[in-house]
Amino acid sequence: MKKTLLATAIAGAAFASGAQAATVYNEDGTKLDLYGNIQIAYYSINDANGDAQDGIQDNGTTFGFAAEHAITRDLTGYLKLELDDIKADEMATATDDSDAGDTAFVGLKGNFGDVRLGSYDQLIDDWIQDPITNNEGFDVSDSTSAHGNGADQQTDKVTYTSPSFGGVQFAVGTQYKGDVDSADSGVDQGSSNASFFGGAKYTAGAFSIAAVYDNLDNTVYADANGDVDSVGDQYGITGQYTIDTLRLSAKVERFDSDISDGDSTNFYAVGARYGYGNGDIYGAYQYIDVGSGTFLSELDESLQGDQDRDETYNEVILGATYNISDAMYTWVEGALRDKPNDEGDGVGVGVTYLF
Repeated sequence: MKKTLLATAIAGAAFASGAQAATVYNEDGTKLDLYGNIQIAYYSINDANGDAQDGIQDNGTTFGFAAEHAITRDLTGYLKLELDDIKADEMATATDDSDAGDTAFVGLKGNFGDVRLGSYDQLIDDWIQDPITNNEGFDVSDSTSAHGNGADQQTDKVTYTSPSFGGVQFAVGTQYKGDVDSADSGVDQGSSNASFFGGAKYTAGAFSIAAVYDNLDNTVYADANGDVDSVGDQYGITGQYTIDTLRLSAKVERFDSDISDGDSTNFYAVGARYGYGNGDIYGAYQYIDVGSGTFLSELDESLQGDQDRDETYNEVILGATYNISDAMYTWVEGALRDKPNDEGDGVGVGVTYLF
């Protein structure tokens, strides 16, 4: 699924020990690296009828290229291309995978900050959602899953991220979709359009807090009649605190729905991850309020003692990893979703090898 923070840490350790990404060129200020991982997992997850569906599958095998070039002493150009859904368990028969290559961007970085153009994860994913759960197979739900899988939010973007000013950093960006994008998607979104997303982060020692807003102005959504709705907005706040190898996090997030057959949803979550030496132990709890009002209206209704919630439920995610070597680890995770027929409850085990 996602490449975890643990995977990143292991990759760093692997670089130091020699089991590292291959640098295939490094001359005259230009560097090109090859890297990747193989991820295989077994899952057993309950469907909407409560029946367990299990199997062995690829878990997000990745192959990537990263390059950078020193244009001047203070300005560097770079690129990154990842094939993120190679499906290692189907390599013998794979001929085309339209999901592959969802990370592809170029950029410039220097004292002024960083400008990036292309396809990459949403800002709200990186700054708000990942600190709670960026796990191997089971994550808590979020404001992106409330309106779809978020794949259409990753493409055709430009983002400026500032340097840190006394611990304060901000990022702003847009996603531009032209007439041709509307035709390719098979859904008529009207004329070309530019969305807006932005956020701010403050870091002081071991503590950080971030806030992000995205107007979802180019998110593709068709209702039961095939008509395109204005999706709505998503925003959230996440705080983190690190004590030695223990990281604690908390999140308040909202999808403010404009979909005719959709629901606005609030997400309140806490998470923790502890490095015990040979791996990580981690978990998260989330309370989800579907059909809820805005943060301020919810607070006002609570104070008035007059809350009208359509549906509420809880999510619990637990997991652990064990490092077999600097470049290889195994993991186990479980999820409880508190839904009818135990839908979405499940367990998973897997192994990942990084290079």
